[in-house]
Amino acid sequence: MYPLILTILSLPAVWAASDGQNGEATWATKYNFCGGVYQSPLDFHHSILQYDSTLVPIKVNGYNASITDLFTLSNNGHTVSLSMLPSMYIEIPPFKYFASHIHFHWGDLASPKGSEHCVGGKRFAAEMHIVHYNSKYKDVSIAMNAADGLAVLGILIEVGSFNPFFDRMISQLTHVQYKGQESQIPGFNLQDLLPERLDEYYRYEGSLTTPPCNPSVLWTVFRNPVFISEEQLRSLVTALHCDDGNGSDPVEMTNNFRQLQQEGERLVSVSFREGVVMAVALASILGSLVIIGVVCYLFNRKRRSKKNQPKKVVYTLAMATDENTSKV
Repeated sequence: MYPLILTILSLPAVWAASDGQNGEATWATKYNFCGGVYQSPLDFHHSILQYDSTLVPIKVNGYNASITDLFTLSNNGHTVSLSMLPSMYIEIPPFKYFASHIHFHWGDLASPKGSEHCVGGKRFAAEMHIVHYNSKYKDVSIAMNAADGLAVLGILIEVGSFNPFFDRMISQLTHVQYKGQESQIPGFNLQDLLPERLDEYYRYEGSLTTPPCNPSVLWTVFRNPVFISEEQLRSLVTALHCDDGNGSDPVEMTNNFRQLQQEGERLVSVSFREGVVMAVALASILGSLVIIGVVCYLFNRKRRSKKNQPKKVVYTLAMATDENTSKV
């Protein structure tokens, strides 16, 4: 299965809003969905998060490929992509989704923050997407045009220790430096690319993050990032080009991430309580403290106002009273 629509479209690798005629800011003029609703990526800030007790841990099936299986690593001019086997799938009730491919998004050396999704305003070093399509459709190209067509697993990537599993791909990047180049990689367990906690994730309905930006994606972005070394990130950021190498001025493939989109009226479901409940609780406590503070301020102000007013003295005539001399 060839990688999604990224191989069909002819887009520049640098998608910043300032990127001239073909920059991200112009997408909506060519592709209506890009200027529409239900767009991705999002920033997962606490005010749009809601806990959903019905969300269950993600279970991947068939991800443990044999060493005799071959994956195809390719440069399609926009990202580096790894093909997946048709026997690989995930289940998100009520649907089953077949695996299509894996691809990546990253920044550049000057600003190595290239994840698409953010958490509380924090952008991570890079992001990996594992694209699946609904089994009720013939293939991924048909599924992308349906509202329930795609399911993408998003894995946030941060700088840390050396990652031997990611290095199976990163070490081969020199063989796919230019658009159209491919390299074969022996099969391995793709689940090793995922974070340990598959039960903690963000879930929402969104879109492709590249034109035509179809709002056909059920996003599952894992809460916990995976780690690669600084040298591995450097290789990812610097090794690839978005041209075929025949020109005199090769174009580096950098900053291939889309800017954050408006959530609109959407809420993001989360499968974990920790952090979300705490954020809501802290917000409630802070709100209560503010109200108490305002009430106390007004009360003290009223007391001071009364205290500063001149006292009124009322004179009354003295009245005779009979002394009670009875004894008990």
